[in-house]
Amino acid sequence: MANAPAAAQALALLQLLARHAEPMPGAAIARQLGLPRSSTYHLLGVLSDSGFVTHLRDERRWGLGVAAFELGTAYVRQAPLQRIARPVLARLVDATTHNAHLAVLHGRDVYYVIEERARGRPSLVTDVGVRLPASVTASGLAMLAVLPPVQVRALYPDRGSFVQRNNLGVTSLTALRSELAQVRKRGYAVETSSVTTGFASIAVAVLDHNDRPAAGIAVTYPVDDAPDAAALVDAVRSAAAELSTRLGRPRAPADPR
Repeated sequence: MANAPAAAQALALLQLLARHAEPMPGAAIARQLGLPRSSTYHLLGVLSDSGFVTHLRDERRWGLGVAAFELGTAYVRQAPLQRIARPVLARLVDATTHNAHLAVLHGRDVYYVIEERARGRPSLVTDVGVRLPASVTASGLAMLAVLPPVQVRALYPDRGSFVQRNNLGVTSLTALRSELAQVRKRGYAVETSSVTTGFASIAVAVLDHNDRPAAGIAVTYPVDDAPDAAALVDAVRSAAAELSTRLGRPRAPADPR
């Protein structure tokens, strides 16, 4: 396909702008993409004509345009993440016989978008549409552990940024960093009674094609009816890996051992 390289360059340009909080000068865009300035400005012109980027003439910078916003809102309307994830969570519930849910990170909160309830299990506070502080939930900790440290620091600039629940949860950036280090070391996050007294959760982050946290998958179970922890971790990890692959992340190489 003759236009494939140009299409790839246009997508790379849009992704670059999306990763930056502020519009960028054309020269910086060219440098970061490794493209000649002439090619970069040609791409910017084409994308500007279609509304995907906009030129801020007074600032001599380029930012995302209205068409990019329209794509984002269309994604929300179509809810592809929920459509892709629901059968994965249903199989996870069947395998574990415990409630499972999917949450996305929204600032310092997690927002629950799917709850799959196991037969005979009680409903939980983590229902669809509920928001909870990310630092007290297993799903939130799993996703925060994948973010760059500078982004975590930006989310939690001071002690006032932290919210406890049931008198549980970290209250400082130092404590949060320590908790996230443990999550990365284990490969999964845990919480006990910080969301609902008497219940615990195990969660794993779902990664997109850029290894960014697209969501968190968690299973919640009664503390007094604790399942086989190793089997539960394996089931949640498997579900998160499957959903990551469905979202476009390359499969991890098989362990040679």
